[in-house]
Amino acid sequence: MNKVILMGRLTRDPEVRYSQGEGGTTVARFSLAVDRRFKRAGDAEADFFNCTAFGRQAEFAERYLKRGTKMLVTGRIQNDNYTNREGQKVYSVQVIVEELEFAESKAASAENSGFAGQGYQAERPSPAAAVGDGFMNIPDGIDEELPFN
Repeated sequence: MNKVILMGRLTRDPEVRYSQGEGGTTVARFSLAVDRRFKRAGDAEADFFNCTAFGRQAEFAERYLKRGTKMLVTGRIQNDNYTNREGQKVYSVQVIVEELEFAESKAASAENSGFAGQGYQAERPSPAAAVGDGFMNIPDGIDEELPFN
Protein backbone atom coordinates (compact mmCIF):
# COMPACT_ATOMS: atom_id res chain seq x y z
CA MET A 1 0.00 0.00 0.00
CA ASN A 2 1.31 3.45 -0.91
CA LYS A 3 -0.64 6.17 0.94
CA VAL A 4 0.49 9.43 2.51
CA ILE A 5 -1.44 12.10 4.41
CA LEU A 6 0.25 15.46 5.02
CA MET A 7 -0.91 18.68 6.62
CA GLY A 8 1.12 21.83 6.11
CA ARG A 9 1.39 25.21 4.44
CA LEU A 10 2.21 25.97 0.83
CA THR A 11 5.66 27.50 0.53
CA ARG A 12 4.79 29.23 -2.76
CA ASP A 13 1.89 29.70 -5.17
CA PRO A 14 1.25 26.58 -7.28
CA GLU A 15 3.04 26.40 -10.63
CA VAL A 16 0.39 25.37 -13.17
CA ARG A 17 0.97 24.01 -16.67
CA TYR A 18 -1.27 22.52 -19.31
CA SER A 19 -0.24 19.42 -21.24
CA GLN A 20 -0.61 19.52 -25.00
CA GLY A 21 -2.21 17.01 -27.29
CA GLU A 22 -5.30 14.88 -27.21
CA GLY A 23 -7.11 15.06 -23.88
CA GLY A 24 -4.67 17.61 -22.45
CA THR A 25 -4.67 17.86 -18.69
CA THR A 26 -3.82 20.48 -16.07
CA VAL A 27 -0.74 19.87 -13.91
CA ALA A 28 -0.05 21.84 -10.71
CA ARG A 29 3.17 21.62 -8.70
CA PHE A 30 3.64 23.07 -5.24
CA SER A 31 5.69 22.54 -2.12
CA LEU A 32 4.22 21.81 1.30
CA ALA A 33 6.01 22.67 4.56
CA VAL A 34 5.03 20.20 7.28
CA ASP A 35 6.00 21.00 10.88
CA ARG A 36 7.87 18.28 12.71
CA ARG A 37 6.05 17.01 15.77
CA PHE A 38 9.20 16.57 17.85
CA LYS A 39 12.14 18.92 17.46
CA ARG A 40 15.69 18.57 18.75
CA ALA A 41 18.10 21.47 19.13
CA GLY A 42 19.80 22.16 15.82
CA ASP A 43 17.33 20.11 13.74
CA ALA A 44 15.02 21.55 11.13
CA GLU A 45 11.55 22.49 12.36
CA ALA A 46 9.77 21.43 9.17
CA ASP A 47 10.05 19.04 6.24
CA PHE A 48 9.34 20.17 2.69
CA PHE A 49 7.50 17.93 0.26
CA ASN A 50 7.13 18.48 -3.49
CA CYS A 51 3.56 17.75 -4.57
CA THR A 52 2.04 17.28 -8.03
CA ALA A 53 -1.69 17.39 -8.76
CA PHE A 54 -3.39 16.50 -12.04
CA GLY A 55 -6.77 17.25 -13.63
CA ARG A 56 -9.49 18.55 -11.34
CA GLN A 57 -7.18 18.65 -8.31
CA ALA A 58 -4.72 20.80 -10.30
CA GLU A 59 -7.52 23.14 -11.39
CA PHE A 60 -8.62 23.43 -7.75
CA ALA A 61 -5.02 24.26 -6.75
CA GLU A 62 -4.76 26.89 -9.49
CA ARG A 63 -8.00 28.56 -8.46
CA TYR A 64 -7.82 28.49 -4.66
CA LEU A 65 -4.32 27.81 -3.34
CA LYS A 66 -1.85 30.54 -2.45
CA ARG A 67 1.41 30.71 -0.55
CA GLY A 68 0.75 30.19 3.17
CA THR A 69 -2.54 28.29 2.76
CA LYS A 70 -2.80 25.40 5.21
CA MET A 71 -3.80 22.24 3.36
CA LEU A 72 -4.48 18.59 4.00
CA VAL A 73 -3.06 16.49 1.16
CA THR A 74 -3.75 12.81 0.57
CA GLY A 75 -1.82 10.97 -2.08
CA ARG A 76 0.94 8.53 -2.87
CA ILE A 77 4.74 8.71 -2.88
CA GLN A 78 6.51 8.40 -6.22
CA ASN A 79 10.25 8.16 -6.96
CA ASP A 80 11.59 10.31 -9.78
CA ASN A 81 15.10 8.95 -10.27
CA TYR A 82 17.06 9.90 -13.40
CA THR A 83 20.57 10.46 -14.73
CA ASN A 84 21.44 14.09 -15.40
CA ARG A 85 23.59 15.47 -18.27
CA GLU A 86 26.78 15.00 -16.25
CA GLY A 87 25.99 11.29 -15.87
CA GLN A 88 25.14 11.58 -12.17
CA LYS A 89 22.22 9.67 -10.73
CA VAL A 90 19.64 12.08 -9.22
CA TYR A 91 17.17 10.80 -6.64
CA SER A 92 13.98 12.66 -5.81
CA VAL A 93 10.63 11.87 -4.27
CA GLN A 94 7.32 13.60 -4.83
CA VAL A 95 3.76 13.26 -3.57
CA ILE A 96 1.18 12.59 -6.27
CA VAL A 97 -1.94 14.34 -4.95
CA GLU A 98 -5.19 12.39 -4.90
CA GLU A 99 -7.21 14.67 -2.57
CA LEU A 100 -6.85 18.29 -1.42
CA GLU A 101 -8.72 19.86 1.50
CA PHE A 102 -8.42 23.16 3.32
CA ALA A 103 -7.10 22.66 6.86
CA GLU A 104 -8.29 26.00 8.27
CA SER A 105 -10.90 28.66 7.64
CA LYS A 106 -10.37 31.41 5.09
CA ALA A 107 -10.15 34.01 7.86
CA ALA A 108 -7.52 32.02 9.78
CA SER A 109 -5.57 31.43 6.59
CA ALA A 110 -5.53 35.13 5.76
CA GLU A 111 -4.46 36.00 9.30
CA ASN A 112 -1.72 33.35 9.49
CA SER A 113 -0.25 33.97 6.06
CA GLY A 114 -0.07 37.76 6.34
CA PHE A 115 -2.81 38.51 3.81
CA ALA A 116 -5.08 40.33 6.27
CA GLY A 117 -3.73 43.71 5.21
CA GLN A 118 -4.26 43.01 1.52
CA GLY A 119 -7.97 43.67 1.16
CA TYR A 120 -9.17 40.67 3.14
CA GLN A 121 -10.50 41.35 6.63
CA ALA A 122 -10.64 38.46 9.07
CA GLU A 123 -13.77 38.36 11.23
CA ARG A 124 -13.02 39.05 14.89
CA PRO A 125 -15.37 38.85 17.86
CA SER A 126 -16.44 42.10 19.39
CA PRO A 127 -14.41 42.99 22.51
CA ALA A 128 -17.57 44.44 24.09
CA ALA A 129 -18.88 40.88 24.61
CA ALA A 130 -16.06 40.01 27.01
CA VAL A 131 -15.74 40.89 30.68
CA GLY A 132 -12.45 42.05 32.19
CA ASP A 133 -11.46 38.46 33.07
CA GLY A 134 -11.82 37.30 29.43
CA PHE A 135 -15.08 35.40 29.95
CA MET A 136 -18.46 36.25 28.50
CA ASN A 137 -21.36 37.17 30.81
CA ILE A 138 -24.18 34.62 30.88
CA PRO A 139 -27.56 36.13 31.79
CA ASP A 140 -29.31 35.02 34.99
CA GLY A 141 -32.08 32.42 34.61
CA ILE A 142 -30.55 30.70 31.59
CA ASP A 143 -29.37 27.68 33.63
CA GLU A 144 -32.38 25.61 32.54
CA GLU A 145 -31.46 26.02 28.88
CA LEU A 146 -27.81 24.96 29.20
CA PRO A 147 -27.05 21.33 28.26
CA PHE A 148 -24.79 20.92 31.31
CA ASN A 149 -25.31 21.87 34.98
